[in-house]
Amino acid sequence: MSTRELALGSGVNASRFTLTDTELVVERAADKKWPKVKTSLRNVLWAELKGDAFEVSLLAKKKPKSPLSLLHVTGSVGDADKESAASFTEALMSAAYAGLPRQRRLKVFVNPKSGPGKAVAQYRKKIEPIFNAAKCKVDVTFTTRGKHAQEIVEKLPLDGFDAIVVMSGDGLVHEVINGYAAHAEPAKAFRIPISPIPTGSGNGLAINLLGLEESKDVAVAALNAIKGRPMAMDIFSMTQGDKRYMSFMSQALGLMADIDLGTEHLRFMGGTRFVVGFIYEVIKNKQVSAKVSIKIAEQDKRKMVQDLQAARAQARSTIASADASDPATLTTDGESSTTGTGLPELKHTGAARVNDDGWVTFDKPFTFLYAGQGPYVSTDLMQFPVSQPNDGLIDVVLQLQSDRGTMLKAIDGAEHGNPFWMDAQHYYKAHAFRVEPHFTKGYLSIDGESYPVAPFEIEVHKGLGSLLSMYGCFQAEFNLPPEQPAKK
Repeated sequence: MSTRELALGSGVNASRFTLTDTELVVERAADKKWPKVKTSLRNVLWAELKGDAFEVSLLAKKKPKSPLSLLHVTGSVGDADKESAASFTEALMSAAYAGLPRQRRLKVFVNPKSGPGKAVAQYRKKIEPIFNAAKCKVDVTFTTRGKHAQEIVEKLPLDGFDAIVVMSGDGLVHEVINGYAAHAEPAKAFRIPISPIPTGSGNGLAINLLGLEESKDVAVAALNAIKGRPMAMDIFSMTQGDKRYMSFMSQALGLMADIDLGTEHLRFMGGTRFVVGFIYEVIKNKQVSAKVSIKIAEQDKRKMVQDLQAARAQARSTIASADASDPATLTTDGESSTTGTGLPELKHTGAARVNDDGWVTFDKPFTFLYAGQGPYVSTDLMQFPVSQPNDGLIDVVLQLQSDRGTMLKAIDGAEHGNPFWMDAQHYYKAHAFRVEPHFTKGYLSIDGESYPVAPFEIEVHKGLGSLLSMYGCFQAEFNLPPEQPAKK
């Protein structure tokens, strides 16, 4: 391990900065609140020599379970120390931004009405100061109506931004990707990565990118917008009649759609609203009548887990080697399904569907159909535990009718993905699927947004979209269950 040190000042005003391969240590005896700061290089936002002062802006934790706090540390630099201070500054910035661009240009959308309604206050108090400390160039819009963000993205100057930051729930991300789709250059628009900051009720995308614990801290989400690397994300075309929409997260019919859209009046409860809604809907035990056809790629649950673990290992290896990359040449992982400037053509749905080869059809009542991408749909539910960000497939769950007791027991361990192993929960990796409801009244949820209950089709576009990620894969651990001892 290599170590570099910078000692400034003397006596009670002395400061010592130590740079290792992985962290920055700051020691200042005169600072009674933060006499010693030890933080990851990932958390260093900026360092510079300004006249006779060495200044560092960083994020650090007071205690292991505390949220990140923004600190600005200054040390006086005498003439004799200026050369060593300048050298230390360059070494620190090179290590803190290894393989990453500095001063990202961010288009930020803040939804004042998302979740409990605290997004604006959080942005002003926590997020904006972090972006300023990292010297990001920020253009912020506080949305005032539905589709406000979508309208702006449709006309966004693509060369003017490095990423779009969405401070809301998952609904505003849905607006952004549909804004990309309606842009004059949709393929280019989709290459601009999205970075969510969770202030909604579900916050599934942020949880999947940051993990259950880190997603509780909006400062970590802000850091992801600054230090995350582009990661390819599959996007889904949703066609209904002659209209085509884009989806990035989920499509639900039946119990899960009722929970999502039928609990809007409980938004003040945050994520708890989904648990309350689940219990209520299970007690009702309503069944859905629809014809479901799926173009299946994989249905062996154990193989899905093995494929997931192999992909995660590869992603971690890739992100570890990216530190030496030239930030100007960074590209998203994965292979995009589009090669032109427009939206990718449909291969399995709509007019492209010429036969039913490789499709499996179900036409009997079920409790819910839930399809999507990203393990977590909320903090309490890992619905798609084997989902990958860019495998070119969508995870489709068809829950057949079960007794109320079995469904209520599914709550136990739902945050760990335990329902995946239920016999009544049919789980598929698919290229596409289509649904023909035998009813018209009720809910159809697409990324948490309400759509008409009518026949629709979903098709996957591999790697069409892009996210910012500090890890290169979704942050959700899921393993094969332990082997049961053989019965004697």
